[in-house]
Amino acid sequence: MIVRPLYAATMLLAIVAGVVILRLRQRSLGLTTEQRWMLGLGAFCGGMIGAKLPFLIVDGWQQGWSASLWLADGKTILAGIVGAYFGVEFAKWTGRIDIKTGDSFAVPAAVAVGIGRIGCYLGGCCYGAATTLPWGQVFPGSGDLQPRHPTQLYEAGFHLTCALLLWGLDRGGWLRHQHMKLYLLCYLGYRFVTEFIRPEPQVLAGLTLYQLATIPLALLFGVLWWRDSKPAPIRLPE
Repeated sequence: MIVRPLYAATMLLAIVAGVVILRLRQRSLGLTTEQRWMLGLGAFCGGMIGAKLPFLIVDGWQQGWSASLWLADGKTILAGIVGAYFGVEFAKWTGRIDIKTGDSFAVPAAVAVGIGRIGCYLGGCCYGAATTLPWGQVFPGSGDLQPRHPTQLYEAGFHLTCALLLWGLDRGGWLRHQHMKLYLLCYLGYRFVTEFIRPEPQVLAGLTLYQLATIPLALLFGVLWWRDSKPAPIRLPE
């Protein structure tokens, strides 16, 4: 039985924790209240659209396109984080905000997703493949009584560990302006590896759709990292 109240409460905690930490980390950026709202709205809208878009495309292709697909179950954290990243970039572009904000989002995102994955565990969704390991657990939603990998807890540990490491990088002044891209690249690598213990269908060369998606996304964020690491051109006085 899925524990809906616990799932909802944990997800609410994830959102509140992410928002509070984000506000604390953006205090020193010199953003106006309007700019902070724009960036927050961009992250929220981009995340919601990104999380739903893969299911919308797949279900629409198989079942036919309809507006009701937006209200159906099914979201992916991976696409949601990527969507939030580009939602912020779009908000910065439309609002002509030239302040580097990526580092301020990295720790809040990792904390929020880590807590959210605990919610997935409590709700009995997003479980892994069957396993004989002693910590395997039975999830009623799987439709069988086979012990399965508690991949929700694996991932919660990954994201919360990332939050600590990213906080340490920020405190030490290391890899400035690259923290969000570092977090995304690490998560893409993590998802590629852990897809082998998830009950997802293999679609090409023994890889799942998620694994195939991580490859171009990793290349994209690698290019963005390289672009942002280039020194700014020196402008000579006229």
